[in-house]
Amino acid sequence: MKRNIVIATIAAAALIGGGTATAIAVSGDEEAPAKKSNVQVSNDDTGRDDDANVNDTDDNDADDKAEDKADAAEDKAAKDTGEDAEDKAENAADAKVAQVDAADAIKAALKNTKGTAVSADLDDEGTKHVWDVDILTNGGAWHSVQVDPATGKVVGSHVDRDDDGDDAAETAQIRAALKGSSVTAAEAAEAGAAKGTVTSVDLDEESTDKAWEVDTTAANGTGSDWRVNPDSGKITADRSND
Repeated sequence: MKRNIVIATIAAAALIGGGTATAIAVSGDEEAPAKKSNVQVSNDDTGRDDDANVNDTDDNDADDKAEDKADAAEDKAAKDTGEDAEDKAENAADAKVAQVDAADAIKAALKNTKGTAVSADLDDEGTKHVWDVDILTNGGAWHSVQVDPATGKVVGSHVDRDDDGDDAAETAQIRAALKGSSVTAAEAAEAGAAKGTVTSVDLDEESTDKAWEVDTTAANGTGSDWRVNPDSGKITADRSND
């Protein structure tokens, strides 16, 4: 009986520890031949990576490199040409002022005046900078809302009036360009922010391929011009000046 208990105990230990265990029969008769019982235990947790035979080479490496190359080409195409050191220094200084980015400035302006934001520009008005956001209300009126780029607070607002008689036609053209668009001015600014500090967002309602025009400034002051698709939000270099 004791012999069976010992064998069972060792077998259980083999199951717990894994591998092969040898159970030795023990009896009160020291001259009795010892019997061996091999208990084979398979261990699923062998430490082998189940995917060891799988090719770990990233099949997307080539695609990633091609995408990076395309992005680099877009960045190069978007850069403004003809900027000198003075221009870049001024651009860099302007960009540093924009602690509140274009997207947040647009959102602040829309809280003040309900409607659709059509443009936002970081303007230098005398001794201070402001975000100047143009909003088209549902009633067809144009409002210019000024937002402090340091605090995000609205510091001014007034109704714009066009005295050249083209206001109605331009408004109709802008409404047509915005119709069906799923990308807002704020979202276009957010897309441009991936390329640098956004200093301007404006709807290009006159071209055949309607788009948001976004200007960005890099840390070194280099300016770049982008176009954001109003339906997909995809950003590409503005090659209109090529």
